[in-house]
Amino acid sequence: MLFHSSYTALLTPFKDNQLDINAYRNLVDFQIENGTHGLVPVGTTGESPTLSHDEHKKLVEVCVEQANGRVPVIAGAGSNSTSEAVDFVKHACAAGADGLLVVTPYYNKPTQSGLLAHYNELIKNSSKPIIIYDIPGRSVIKMSDNTMAELAKNDLIVGVKDATADLARPTRLQNLIGDDFIQLSGEDGTALAYLAAGGHGCISVTANIAPNLLSRMHNAWKQGDITNAQEINKKLMPLHDSLFCETSPGPLKYAASLLGICSSEARLPIVEIEEISKKNVDNALKTAGLL
Repeated sequence: MLFHSSYTALLTPFKDNQLDINAYRNLVDFQIENGTHGLVPVGTTGESPTLSHDEHKKLVEVCVEQANGRVPVIAGAGSNSTSEAVDFVKHACAAGADGLLVVTPYYNKPTQSGLLAHYNELIKNSSKPIIIYDIPGRSVIKMSDNTMAELAKNDLIVGVKDATADLARPTRLQNLIGDDFIQLSGEDGTALAYLAAGGHGCISVTANIAPNLLSRMHNAWKQGDITNAQEINKKLMPLHDSLFCETSPGPLKYAASLLGICSSEARLPIVEIEEISKKNVDNALKTAGLL
């Protein structure tokens, strides 16, 4: 299968409100050295809403260059403006990304017909496979299963990043679209249950700081070692929860700073997390054996 197992929704390191490219390159290497199966630059976790277009494109280029074919790169290429998304799609294809992650247009709330039109426009401008990103908690709209099935008739629409936390959905989509449609969870806390329901992997926030544990969990699952996968999942659950005790990626940036990955700096309107949240993250990192 083209994309599967543990993919990391890469954070974007900042230093004095500028991209910290050295820290970013080190993060890519850290991920690959610890078994991560693929990388996803400039998604929501990468603070894409506050990146300039030039910064967005730079991060895709650096990620592809630093990964250097060692693992696949699925570049974030979404926008609530179809013309902007087309621009990101064309750039990511030219930059050498292996796939594209395209979020449903947020804020302007298109109908299902609008969603079809949006993705069909991107298909016309893409030479790489597209993963639909369905995250109604942030985009407000949810793509229906039937709309997804209609889009999947095109060979370039190969899968979904599903952040609906609907654990019945993977099985429904298998029945509707088939087993080859790639289903990646967008929810760390339910990722193992998602695999059990027919999913193929997860695009993970937690993998930024626990890549080895998560790659081992997915490897154990694929090898049929369910007990080991469950034990790792149990160990990581407090961390999954703590990284969303405030709006992501605030807690993740704090955790990354404790582990020496990058500074805790995020861009407004994301602010430094509260002291009680820091204690929550501290305790979860200790439970996971990372601190």
